[in-house]
Amino acid sequence: MAKLVPPRFNEGWGTWHAKIYGVDDEVIISGANLNHSYFTDRQDRYIHFTAQPAMSQYCFSFLKAIASFSYKLVPATTGNSREGYHLEWPDSSCHPHHFHAQAERALTELQASYLKAPLSPNLPEADVVVFPVIQGGQFNIREEERCLAMLFDNLKSESPSAGQNLCMDLTSGYFGLSKTYQDLILRSSIKCNIIAASPKANGFYGSSGLSGRIPDGYTLLEQRFMRAVESSGRKWSQSSGKGVQLHLWSKPDWTYHAKGIWLSPTPNSAPVATLFGSTNLNSRSANLDTELSFMMLTSSEALRNKLHQEVQALRQHAGPWTGGERQVPLMTRAIVGIVGGML
Repeated sequence: MAKLVPPRFNEGWGTWHAKIYGVDDEVIISGANLNHSYFTDRQDRYIHFTAQPAMSQYCFSFLKAIASFSYKLVPATTGNSREGYHLEWPDSSCHPHHFHAQAERALTELQASYLKAPLSPNLPEADVVVFPVIQGGQFNIREEERCLAMLFDNLKSESPSAGQNLCMDLTSGYFGLSKTYQDLILRSSIKCNIIAASPKANGFYGSSGLSGRIPDGYTLLEQRFMRAVESSGRKWSQSSGKGVQLHLWSKPDWTYHAKGIWLSPTPNSAPVATLFGSTNLNSRSANLDTELSFMMLTSSEALRNKLHQEVQALRQHAGPWTGGERQVPLMTRAIVGIVGGML
């Protein structure tokens, strides 16, 4: 199938999506790859950790686990290869089309090894806590879903007065929330501000062929979500400042690829928690791709202020959603009906 489907589409069946950049004890976690546009005109998030050997070692261990069921890129031994390399599968006991059980075992054992590891008694009291969450739906690894479900459950148990003031900011460059995450938001009482890419800020805007229909496809998913918001009684109220509101990010000649969640005690206070990494929080991230993200909790005023500045910088280029006024072509609706879970 991969040979028949164009490269920009075949990743719809699932792709390696984590992004980790590290050297020695420094790590950058991002949603960005090394494509040229990310260095020039594509908005994303970058979280830089310095002098963090434990973080660096975890990321290295994660990549080693992934490598155990990934092809090796080997230089070609003859001049017959057009690419100059060939792919070598590392495990002769496991077929490369049937490695799901092996992947589940490798990732489960990795996480278990860190959960069992004793904490050093010499660690200073921390004002920042970071823990990894892996999402690999095809491998039955759904830590991200469990993490967010636990987060919403814990927020529900807060006192009514505290719960009413909580504010969540959520963003995704490819906004098509999975059903699980939609339900969490619609059934909660948390104020929720969502930023998504406007059609022109979508990475597929202006593409030729079927991929050019993808921005309209996301408009359709936004329309469906906003109808669900209204029917659940969660439509944003300007007078009360409660509910769910959707904004679209737009900046001339730029595209939008940021993703994550920020949680603040009140709408006017700085975040105390953030989810960052590779997940787009959509159906494909939940069920098809392999994602690595991190949840960070902090009481540090300096770090909270930086997170607040990050959110404000994204909001600066976001305007109210007007997608309800846009007409989505019938052909695009049909395509979304077939491949909606891959968006």
